[in-house]
Amino acid sequence: MSGAKSLLRVVLMILLGAFVLVVVIPLLLKVVGITLGILIHLAVAAIYLAVALAVGYLVLVGIRALLR
Repeated sequence: MSGAKSLLRVVLMILLGAFVLVVVIPLLLKVVGITLGILIHLAVAAIYLAVALAVGYLVLVGIRALLR
């Protein structure tokens, strides 16, 4: 009986491992992909904002220099 329990335990562990490989890992990869996509989008938006602020500052400094 003990051998059957041990065999059943091993078979169930293998099935659980197969479930993790087939179902959970693709879901995790999808979540990581979505998260990375959001982070990349936010980084690009921050760069656009920084460039816009820098251009605005340079325009203001140029106008100030012309008015002096």
